[in-house]
Amino acid sequence: MKFQFGDQTITVNMPDFATLDREIRHRLRTGRGFALATVNLDHLVKMADMPGFARTYAAQDLVVADGRPIVWLSRLAGSPVELLPGSDLVVPLCRIAAEEGARVALVGSTAVALDDAARVLVTEVPDLRIVLRISPSVPFDPDGPEADAIFAQLSEADVRLCLLALGAPKQETFALRGRQAAPRVGFASIGAGLDFLGGHQFRAPLWMRRIGLEWLWRALTSPRRLAPRYARAFTILPSQIVKALRQRG
Repeated sequence: MKFQFGDQTITVNMPDFATLDREIRHRLRTGRGFALATVNLDHLVKMADMPGFARTYAAQDLVVADGRPIVWLSRLAGSPVELLPGSDLVVPLCRIAAEEGARVALVGSTAVALDDAARVLVTEVPDLRIVLRISPSVPFDPDGPEADAIFAQLSEADVRLCLLALGAPKQETFALRGRQAAPRVGFASIGAGLDFLGGHQFRAPLWMRRIGLEWLWRALTSPRRLAPRYARAFTILPSQIVKALRQRG
């Protein structure tokens, strides 16, 4: 499944969890870092509005489908992919890291949320080694000196998996810079995943997630902030449907 923004092509190149699992284990074992992004409709809107974000996204090493609209579009395009929300990847990624003996860092959100998420993670994955928990200043500049200092901390602590809860486009920008500044680190942009895990935000009930209505739950629980975002996201669906149908071979 591909998305085109100007001369930038964003490809969902990790179509299912089995493929993602193999790739991440290989990179952890060989000391090759990565930038993992989880594309959703909101990200597509941002890419349409911000060419720089589209360039950043196109340069991510691994991209999965975060959101049922992306999955539906992939089916229309004849290249079906599996739903892999960033929030659902947190624990599985940590299990992979524990099994591969990789050190983990949590970066983003708040100090309290990171502490709470870490407690849950080490309960779920007893062999997990979380060696850093970093809550950056607000606002955080992923291109600034604070980011440089975080890259240095990650390298010094021999971190191999860094879970980023900075929100888009900051987390993807930070991850891409990290590919040069801390090349042995795998950066996974998981948005609100750590806040969900630690109980600082609440996900939609499972039945709503299964039928693709998690967006409605989030819009209703935070209407002022999220309702306009989702409304904007759905306005791009018609054009994306046309583009998906054109991809069908």
